[in-house]
Amino acid sequence: MNEWNQKFDAMQHYNLTAKTYDLQYAEEQKVKIETALKNVKLPENSLILDIGCGTGLLFEYVADKAEMVVGLDISKKILEQAGKRALKFGNVHLVLADADHAPFKNETFSHLFAITLLQNMSNPEKTLAEIKRVAKREALIIVTGLKKKFSAEYLEGLLRKLDLNIVEIKDGNQALKCYVAVCMKS
Repeated sequence: MNEWNQKFDAMQHYNLTAKTYDLQYAEEQKVKIETALKNVKLPENSLILDIGCGTGLLFEYVADKAEMVVGLDISKKILEQAGKRALKFGNVHLVLADADHAPFKNETFSHLFAITLLQNMSNPEKTLAEIKRVAKREALIIVTGLKKKFSAEYLEGLLRKLDLNIVEIKDGNQALKCYVAVCMKS
């Protein structure tokens, strides 16, 4: 399947499941987010990009601690759901865009989250390179890799190939269906 077809399929899937997404996946997503945030400090001047933000579950955890949060997703319907959650916060902004072509200047964000994104991308290396491009120097980059799709070794190799400094890769318990990698851009 070519790159655009895979993205189109993911977009269609999330458009169709947007209204029921939280019922199906919120608990699993919260475990990922809480695992990711365990050792992550968010200063008040944080500029956060939630790339592949889905329904915006991360907003509940970070918006009150950050200067600004941007949620980016390719699915219009899922962004509509994120918009409902974002209404609680004056510093959350939503962008409809492809994660491989983020409409931001180089070195914009201090913290980047890609929770449940990489397994939906046809070329995870390209996606991570784009995430790295919009990350400030010494930005924290948190990504997850679904265990059914990525081995720990593959995920670690991918992160090292992009010269990201791996702070830790969390395997977690059985409730965690993915690896959670916390990295820093050098």
